[in-house]
Amino acid sequence: MFRTQNYILPMRLANKVAIVTGGGSGIGLAIAQAFAREGARVAVAGRTRAKLDRAAHEVGPNGLAVAADVANPQDIQKLVQATLQHFGRIDILVNNAGVLRAGTAESLTDSDWDQTFNTNVRGVWQLSRSVLPHLRTAGGGSIINIGSVLGMLGARNRVAYAASKGAVLQLTRAMAIDHAPEKIRVNCICPAIVETELVAAFQMDEAARQQRIAMHPAGRFGQPQDIAGLAVFLASDESTWITGAAYAVDGGYSAW
Repeated sequence: MFRTQNYILPMRLANKVAIVTGGGSGIGLAIAQAFAREGARVAVAGRTRAKLDRAAHEVGPNGLAVAADVANPQDIQKLVQATLQHFGRIDILVNNAGVLRAGTAESLTDSDWDQTFNTNVRGVWQLSRSVLPHLRTAGGGSIINIGSVLGMLGARNRVAYAASKGAVLQLTRAMAIDHAPEKIRVNCICPAIVETELVAAFQMDEAARQQRIAMHPAGRFGQPQDIAGLAVFLASDESTWITGAAYAVDGGYSAW
């Protein structure tokens, strides 16, 4: 709990257990840290063990590192079981892991397409499916999918990525309808460009960077913490009447 001058603010996620995929860096790590600050115990999942161990250390004593690739069904089962064995329950799932393969419909390879959809869509579906029974056991819960503003608008040279994030948005809406009677909420956060390793890998020169910044009326790229605050709200009991929603967290990108 946090003490102010006159009273104590309760932690918004006290006694809750969360899984955050793609939690070794960027948006996933920021969400895991924010959840832990609000009292949650967090299983941080990703493919790179060294990053995960570092992330779990940054999350603190309520963090658990689980090496898992959401494109691998066996890893999904391992992640769910490790979380249950360590924490005893699951209340929140954040489907953040994702890949971005640039290209047009002609330039993308079959492998690019398959890798994109296996991680960005199939992984979200299969992990959500594995977690749903445990959310029911907990009496309800929250699934938060990290989509993209490109799932709403599209962009040049992003055919597979935009299509996959559009699928995540529709998966969110359909699941929200199916599971609302079980007090399981499903929502989607749709960022524009956020300063992460995924974005840094494209190595934009300064002219390209300034051009892309200019597409955001707020005048800057997002930071992982810009996404984490909304994720805390959607994971908390403050949002119990919100499901099937898509939130563009994009510095005004989609307002043009």
